Amino acid sequence: MGGEGMEKKKIIIVGAGPGGLAAGLLLSSKGYSVKIYEKKTYVGGRNSSFNLGDYKFDLGPTFFLMPQVLEDIFIEAGERLDEQVNLIEINPMYRLKFYGLDDFNPYSYNKKFLMYGEMEKIFPYSSKAYDEYMNREAKKFSKLEPCLKVPYLSLVDYLKPNFLKALPYLDAHKSIYDVLGNYYKEEELKLSFTFQAKYIGMSPWVAPGTFSMISYLEHKYGVFHVEGGLNRVSKVISELIIKKGGEIFLDTPVKEILFKDKKAIGVKLDNGNIIESDSVIINADFSTAMKKLIPEDLRNKYSNKNLEKKKYSCSTFMLYIGVDKIYKNIPHHNIIFAKDYKKNVKKISENKSVGGDFSFYVQNPSVTDSTLAPNGKSSVYVLVPVANNSSKIDWELEKDDFTQLLLDKLEKIGEFKGIRDHIEELKIITPNDWEIEYDVYKGAVFNLSHNIMQMLWFRPHNELEGYKNLFLVGGGTHPGSGLPTIYGSAKIVADLIDKK
Repeated sequence: MGGEGMEKKKIIIVGAGPGGLAAGLLLSSKGYSVKIYEKKTYVGGRNSSFNLGDYKFDLGPTFFLMPQVLEDIFIEAGERLDEQVNLIEINPMYRLKFYGLDDFNPYSYNKKFLMYGEMEKIFPYSSKAYDEYMNREAKKFSKLEPCLKVPYLSLVDYLKPNFLKALPYLDAHKSIYDVLGNYYKEEELKLSFTFQAKYIGMSPWVAPGTFSMISYLEHKYGVFHVEGGLNRVSKVISELIIKKGGEIFLDTPVKEILFKDKKAIGVKLDNGNIIESDSVIINADFSTAMKKLIPEDLRNKYSNKNLEKKKYSCSTFMLYIGVDKIYKNIPHHNIIFAKDYKKNVKKISENKSVGGDFSFYVQNPSVTDSTLAPNGKSSVYVLVPVANNSSKIDWELEKDDFTQLLLDKLEKIGEFKGIRDHIEELKIITPNDWEIEYDVYKGAVFNLSHNIMQMLWFRPHNELEGYKNLFLVGGGTHPGSGLPTIYGSAKIVADLIDKK
């Protein structure tokens, strides 16, 4: 424990993103002295919010999946998530729009009879396969879940019973498309259960079949909206940390992590102050943090050259639009597929411009939540998966034309009719902006890619290999990208520190 009856152990967390905040909540609730240093003037990292005039937007994630992961963290900290935020289940979960087909509106499994009807309407004789999918993937997840809750600090961890039991279910030699495509005949139905590879910034034809669990968990537990935006979760956690005696210092960049040999002993701030600690947790984009916070002569396998060689996820092109009307007939979540989705994602993975035929996601949250825009108006969020900055695409040159093309598609295909005439506020974020303004290496917003050689032991370790008392949380370490797994990394790190 943190130190009842003894001097409190001191923990420094670099960055107030969701992983750092969750770790800070767990450790402060156990009695540790927690200090979080955040370079921005707000908490949450990419799980934060911003305003355009009277319109409010989530900066990054908008889907809240597997709330039980965060509920368990809150319970361990002596709190209840449902007392802090208002969770609203979205059903149907989203609208899927395919070229030449009626809209497909999947329901979560707790509304499975509605899901059967929706599937039979668009894809006749397919609902039986849905039950087969849910049953097989449930068994797979029951084997894999224990493997996601523990660190992989040594190759010996692969010999532990939980991993050996899970081995036949890993599907690591197949792609997500290979695994889930086996359940369904129609191509569009296969894509309905594999597009979730984009949640980790990968192609379903490339991402390991292990991640078929993502779509299963989405269907099993549902998709949720947090009233006020998903950013509310980070704000609430930060308030609880302070309530439990932790400290959060905003607008306070860390210049470097300090070491004695390879043992982390504290940090030096940009203002020159030196803060000592017993452990340091990095909650920042992994490769950016290695380059900026740790001297290269202490980095061994994570030299600048080796960081450059690693595989990275895709990036995103973002529009945040304040609109003076509400599109009441358009659902909360919308995914519009390219005519040739496989070609679209192949272009992204090959670092090419997506051109005229691309997929995009639209959140229309004001049909669910009236707190995000003035009365009768709406905050519309648009995300396009695009290549990261390895592509050398000149977004300063491209962004205006791409914005107009995206607005055309939003009007004609997304059915936000006449949206140009109703825009009051507009903000654009390109991959360049992600890299320069938000410190995301190569603009790869889903962090290191999740290929088989960058998973489990092969991913940067939760207790960073080669160092002492230096820990990692976030998408760049195990278990990986996405809010539920980022919260999982926080739990792993808090447990590692507590056991020490």
